[in-house]
Amino acid sequence: MNIDNLIDEVIAREGGYCDHPADRGGPTKFGITQAVARAESYGGDMRDLPRSTAVRIYRALYWDRPAFAFVAEIAPFVAAELFDTGVNMGPGVAAGFLQRTLNALNRNGRDYADLSIDQKVGARTLAALTAFLKLRGPRGETVLLKAMEALQGERYIDLAERRPANEAFLYGWLANRIG
Repeated sequence: MNIDNLIDEVIAREGGYCDHPADRGGPTKFGITQAVARAESYGGDMRDLPRSTAVRIYRALYWDRPAFAFVAEIAPFVAAELFDTGVNMGPGVAAGFLQRTLNALNRNGRDYADLSIDQKVGARTLAALTAFLKLRGPRGETVLLKAMEALQGERYIDLAERRPANEAFLYGWLANRIG
């Protein structure tokens, strides 16, 4: 697992240009919304967004800035999930899922201290992840992923329930983002 492969997979899954009427994000290309592209200094038509710009944005905003690369050194599959969830829901939401899950699995603080759910991967989150995996071994990463994906799936259903227009996307979110 490396970030180049993860980015390639996301771009392949997200596809080319899209401007779905139910998508509040407006025009997208390669899964990059117009708002994100503009914030990252791309001023052109979204139909013309270069793939290289999308790759740069994915690496900077959804891997380097949220410190998911540090997670990859400890738990590569968790890092891949953080990246994918971060792309779809925002890196803070993804990091929050990790923190909530680690808290729920620490046996009431006996294994490591509870984390603040600040939605940022920092030294305490990395230490808790390391402690969890040391205690639980290789199967621990699998269990952690299942718990994170459960939170993600619940959020997708909640989004569709709160905004019926999101039902247009629910099947694809569950099919392509969970498990």
